[in-house]
Amino acid sequence: MNPLDLLADAAENLYPARMQMALSLGWHIVFACFGIAFPLITVFTEWQGYKRGDAALTELAHTWAKAMGVLFAAGAVSGTLLSFEMGILWPGLMDRFGEVFGFPFVLEGFAFFIEAIFVGVYLFGWNRLSPKAHMLSALPMILSGPAGAFFVVAANAWMNNPTGFRLDEQGRVTDAQPWAAMFGPSTWPQVTHMLLAAYMVTGFTIASVYAVGMLRGRRDRRHRLGLLIPLTFAAVLTPVQIGVGDWIANTVADNQPAKLAAMEGQYETTAGAPLSVGGLYYDDELHYALEIPNGLSLLIHHDPDGVVLGLEEFPVDQRPPVNVVHLAFDTMVGLGSALLLLAGWFGWTWWRKRRIPRTAWFLRAVAVSGVAAIVAMEAGWVTTEVGRQPWIVYGILRTADAVSPAPGLYLGFYAVVVIYVLLTGLTVFVLRRLAGSADTPAPQEVDAEPPEPGGGEVAVR
Repeated sequence: MNPLDLLADAAENLYPARMQMALSLGWHIVFACFGIAFPLITVFTEWQGYKRGDAALTELAHTWAKAMGVLFAAGAVSGTLLSFEMGILWPGLMDRFGEVFGFPFVLEGFAFFIEAIFVGVYLFGWNRLSPKAHMLSALPMILSGPAGAFFVVAANAWMNNPTGFRLDEQGRVTDAQPWAAMFGPSTWPQVTHMLLAAYMVTGFTIASVYAVGMLRGRRDRRHRLGLLIPLTFAAVLTPVQIGVGDWIANTVADNQPAKLAAMEGQYETTAGAPLSVGGLYYDDELHYALEIPNGLSLLIHHDPDGVVLGLEEFPVDQRPPVNVVHLAFDTMVGLGSALLLLAGWFGWTWWRKRRIPRTAWFLRAVAVSGVAAIVAMEAGWVTTEVGRQPWIVYGILRTADAVSPAPGLYLGFYAVVVIYVLLTGLTVFVLRRLAGSADTPAPQEVDAEPPEPGGGEVAVR
């Protein structure tokens, strides 16, 4: 085939390849969050039930374990699709750099198989193992989920800040060092940010399910504990996530200044740069934005007069799509701030009165917090991935040069859409059946105290 024909095919394939990858990653990451965080929350609840001799807590953990198994199975399907898509859609990336950053994917495969094995042991071990043996069997599952996330996010962090290799005069990779590549400057900030996001998504989403039930009149102890336990996990970690956000913003400023400029819609290099909220970017300027004077310089440099590079420093063909990145970043920050307020509301009331807020508005806020946490996480990944464009390996390999020239990628995209629609419908159906089978009548109990590691009875008022 004529090389020019291959280039033309690759150009046509860029859009469907991007859309397929975005759909697959966006769908899978939600289920990956439950794979990371749900096991620990479930086993913690089982431990509290065993420690207190509380059948309600044990029953709650058993129900969550079954839901965890369903979500793990759905995530396994989407994760398998993603592993094929990396090679099929982006051969230019894998052929050239696979020896550098492919190692974490190998390790992630081991983590996945360990998690899959012990998810099975944990699920089928109920009433077959002693309580202590059953909870101990969950430890590999609890550890392998975050380990798998570490390896995958480390590979993504490498794409943002490629290290661990050299290029010869022809641009070929030499002196590949996979271990060094896995621990680049973005690895720990991104991994920490992702793990905390997983606990926030899982905690707020589980709590939101029970908040909806409570708004419908189900004020039994099981619903109260079903809200309080995951909400406590999420609420405690939310302010930590805000601090980690500052860490990762500074990492982006040091290593990807074009991304930072797009996140803030900052065109001119400025000392004492303002922090911009909202607005649309056009004509090399951000319009209709709320600006906090010197806010960006203070955030990035901890100096109100610090210099922040603008988009003008970078060629036009090396700038990310500013509006997408800026609005996604604002969405993430805005929803994260709202969740922080919700966590503060819950924490303040609990500290003062040892109960959750009584108002229905609190339950309404918790009911939408799961969706808010998911949208915030997705917006964060849009900021990370779209903000890296036009590079698939930052500063070295363009996304357009890595895409497959093979025909038929549009058909693959349509097939993936169908698969995910069916998989979503099936997952929701199974979870609803599971929820219906575990439902209980609504007694008249009003307040419950969440179990604490220090012991003591669960108080019901």
